[in-house]
Amino acid sequence: MSEKIIYFCTHGGEGAEKASICFAMANAGVAMDIDITVALQGNGVYLAQKGFIDHVPATGGFAPLTKLMGDFMELGGKILVCKPCIDERKIQETDLIEGAQITAGGTLNVLALEADAQLVY
Repeated sequence: MSEKIIYFCTHGGEGAEKASICFAMANAGVAMDIDITVALQGNGVYLAQKGFIDHVPATGGFAPLTKLMGDFMELGGKILVCKPCIDERKIQETDLIEGAQITAGGTLNVLALEADAQLVY
């Protein structure tokens, strides 16, 4: 059984450094063969909207989010997007990046209980 970490990312463009830290940590985890899931909630769901991260500048000494998120997905990381959060922001499921999966509270609670660690950014 592999180790599991779930990262909850609640910041989008307004908190680009926190979002970048989240994906930098997530990339380090998948590189270590840890089962990593990033759950986007609140303004963090904007990161999964097609084209959104193209306009978020690199910050905090990290690579741009386009690279961080692209690398994460290529390495096999999972991105879950909060359904109530995208509904509140009028984001359609068809507006999400390829590979992003819609989820809600029940699933996230189960994943958190199964994970070895949970971190919030």
